[in-house]
Amino acid sequence: MKIISQINELREVLDLEREKKHSIGFVPTMGYLHEGHLSLIQEAREKNHVVVISIFVNPLQFGPNEDFDKYPRDMERDEELARNAGVDYLFYPTVQEMYGDKQTLTVKVHERTDVLCGKSRPGHFDGVATVLTKLFTIVHPTRTYFGLKDAQQVAVVEGIIHDFNFPIELVGVEIKREEDGLALSSRNINLTEQEREEAPFIYKSLCKVKAQLQKGASPAEALEKGKEYLQSHINGQIDYFEGLSYPDLSEITEHDQRIIFAVAVQYTSVRLIDNIIINL
Repeated sequence: MKIISQINELREVLDLEREKKHSIGFVPTMGYLHEGHLSLIQEAREKNHVVVISIFVNPLQFGPNEDFDKYPRDMERDEELARNAGVDYLFYPTVQEMYGDKQTLTVKVHERTDVLCGKSRPGHFDGVATVLTKLFTIVHPTRTYFGLKDAQQVAVVEGIIHDFNFPIELVGVEIKREEDGLALSSRNINLTEQEREEAPFIYKSLCKVKAQLQKGASPAEALEKGKEYLQSHINGQIDYFEGLSYPDLSEITEHDQRIIFAVAVQYTSVRLIDNIIINL
């Protein structure tokens, strides 16, 4: 595995790979890798000649009162995990390398961002879209891999690829969970002991929604049952608990083929998200 921190160097080595007709699988991350990230790398490893991951904690997607400084970082650990997972190139740029001294343009997302996480994190997905647009133009991957835990982000990435005509295949990978159901996240390490004990009820509440649907409840009825269940089992603040069509994230209609039920809970210093996507 080669670690690269300069954009031009990464472009040069990947140009050589493309000259060999090698496909490139790309996994963008903010680091502090866990089994969820490793599952993305595994998917990329199975379908591509070359696997590239990026580790970059992007300041543009953090609001002024969010956890940019607290976001966990451990490059030595990440390097070992990436190497053992079969990564070929690890791109580890600085903020200066990615954005320089002067930034004149950002990407503005006009749809799919006024609900769920976008509603309480204004500007977040503009930051995500800006850094991903830059990374896609740097890496030029054949395929890019994202975990469906961040389902709204996946919907935004789909829009980026479509609207900018990137010749990239987007692969969404199922959520990886702890044995008790908690979705894997780099932020889980910042939960207090009590918060960690109750956090699995987030997923259990989503399972409650699914069970209600299977019993014949309407999406609205199932959503209400799930929210009541979650409220009675946690002390964290529920930011949202919503059901929407997917991937356009509009109101559910009788014509929808896929819907998403998504939840976010704010704890002392950690915000957890989770979802289930249901095919109708």
